[in-house]
Amino acid sequence: MYILRIEHPVPDFNGWKKAFDSDPVGREKSGVRHYQILRPTDDPNYVMIDLEFDTAVQAEALLAAMRVVWGRVEGTIMMNPKARIVEAVETRSY
Repeated sequence: MYILRIEHPVPDFNGWKKAFDSDPVGREKSGVRHYQILRPTDDPNYVMIDLEFDTAVQAEALLAAMRVVWGRVEGTIMMNPKARIVEAVETRSY
């Protein structure tokens, strides 16, 4: 499994969430199998999003599409995005 981790500050979480929910890149059609949104407990205006894929190619393609979206909304809905694609090499539940 490959995970695209995106993180950035947001000026208003509710405004950002509305934009996220509008799904401008078509997450499901892009191969996203699961996602989760995280926020630090001490900073409600910072988000981390994990998007899970079957292949690195799918993750890279969605990241390219997100860079286009960021170019249109940076400074209004979100700022200074950082992204990294990682491979899950082991998971365990207790």
